[in-house]
Amino acid sequence: MMAAPSPAEQIRQDFAPPQADVEEITRAMEAFARGHNSEGRRVVLITSGGTKVPLESRTVRFLDNFSSGHRGATSAEYFLQAGYAVIFLHRHRSMYPYSRRYSALNWLDVLRLLPCSAPREHRVEAVQSQLPGIVRVLQDYHGMKESGRLLPIEFNTLSDYLHLLLAAARALSPLGSNALFYLAAAVSDFYIPASEMPEHKIQSSSGPLQITMKMVPKMLSPLVKEWAPKAFVISFKLETNPEILIERARKALDTYRHQVVVANVLDTRRSYVVVVTSTEEEKLSISDEEESVGVEIEDKIVKDLTLRHTRFIEGTELN
Repeated sequence: MMAAPSPAEQIRQDFAPPQADVEEITRAMEAFARGHNSEGRRVVLITSGGTKVPLESRTVRFLDNFSSGHRGATSAEYFLQAGYAVIFLHRHRSMYPYSRRYSALNWLDVLRLLPCSAPREHRVEAVQSQLPGIVRVLQDYHGMKESGRLLPIEFNTLSDYLHLLLAAARALSPLGSNALFYLAAAVSDFYIPASEMPEHKIQSSSGPLQITMKMVPKMLSPLVKEWAPKAFVISFKLETNPEILIERARKALDTYRHQVVVANVLDTRRSYVVVVTSTEEEKLSISDEEESVGVEIEDKIVKDLTLRHTRFIEGTELN
């Protein structure tokens, strides 16, 4: 009886070739991780945004989810503040660190034309009153750029994401416990294998559409056991029913044997989470007063996790 393919083999066999140049991106991630590790800096991989699942090879229709990438983009800023180097693996056009604060704006509404002395020439000026905090945000952004501590990498489809996650894990594995995985992306649970996907647009004239999809291979298990076995790994559990939240988080820890699950309920995800480990449950929340002065739950999440990462590194070194 033929053995089931490993998750890495299943990615190569079942999923369409990635749109991204994985080899080139892998080299960039390896150089980034190696350089910052040599300077004594920890490196975090943050995955962010949703994954698109094509229904046709020449894609017209696809399945998607609601994730905007807010948690990943916001957390990236706080990890940078904490001194980490960040590989930001994010969905194309999802929220981005720093600019995410203004993602709801129509930029044409916050820019105005100012006349110049020459005819038909104008200068462009931003209306600062419509860009709250823009000076500080620009200072932080340019400081981050100069430090070279952010490596942004885009994905679009589920196939892109899986190929790039595998590449990132292998790039960070040599860092051992100094590598942190913050898996905040909303990854699709179902897909159509490339070999079973129709080439052209599905025709509505054929009548009601029936689709059979396969389960996406779970990447957390091989990530923890094989790809980066010494790294500190954090996953997220989102539920709509608070009654089962902690139970589901603990089941994930028991199944995959990683270090932390950040558990949250859909309706309160911006103000309340529970950091679940094998030994404790730490509740983190934002009060109305904190929210009014701009405190974000991701600030508290990252502070909690960086302390846990430090203890993990120290425990690993003692062992």
